[in-house]
Amino acid sequence: MNERPGFLITLEGIEGSGKTTHARRLFSFLKESGIPCLLTREPGGTPMGEKIRDILLNPESGVIDPLAETFLFEASRREHVKEVINPALHEGKVVICVRFTDSTLAYQGYGRGVPLSYLCYLNDIATEGVMPDLTVLFDVEPEVGLARSFSHTEEEELRFEKEFLASKEFLFAVRNGYLQLAKESPQRFVVVDTTDYSEEEVFFIIRDTIWQRLRGRG
Repeated sequence: MNERPGFLITLEGIEGSGKTTHARRLFSFLKESGIPCLLTREPGGTPMGEKIRDILLNPESGVIDPLAETFLFEASRREHVKEVINPALHEGKVVICVRFTDSTLAYQGYGRGVPLSYLCYLNDIATEGVMPDLTVLFDVEPEVGLARSFSHTEEEELRFEKEFLASKEFLFAVRNGYLQLAKESPQRFVVVDTTDYSEEEVFFIIRDTIWQRLRGRG
């Protein structure tokens, strides 16, 4: 369903894996290289999406039913794809998105136990079939990622981190879910270890990988 001139890159991984840091660096690199690009994120990316983000990530929201949580993510995604991602792709831009449909499969599916068939169906409706051209999965040891995230994330966006502290099984299930998704779609996923490599080494890997993919697209 990717019949458009643009190129969608999604960055995935558990908390503290380095997604946001490298998304910003990648955006700057592409922009300096003269490539039209857009940096965005999920949940969020639109005014409505940012309000939903406040609900989903704020610890004060407490426990949210897994399906209700899923619907909130999908509502944000629908607005995001319709108002931001699709227009940019049709303009021929490279879109860099921190989190996308794979996050829902990893967190609400492998983590919460919502059937993957439900999630795939809802993802497809929300995106109208838009799929990433390339997904970079930043893999990190859970304890390392959690420590990093607590050190630089605002208190009002620590809902998942605090839940992970209370249930390490959830955190490991999400990470393993991501690795399973990468195993099932090796042509789309690139897995990068951010535990044992420096920030510079990780950026060089993703920069070169993405540059090759873009050159291959002409």
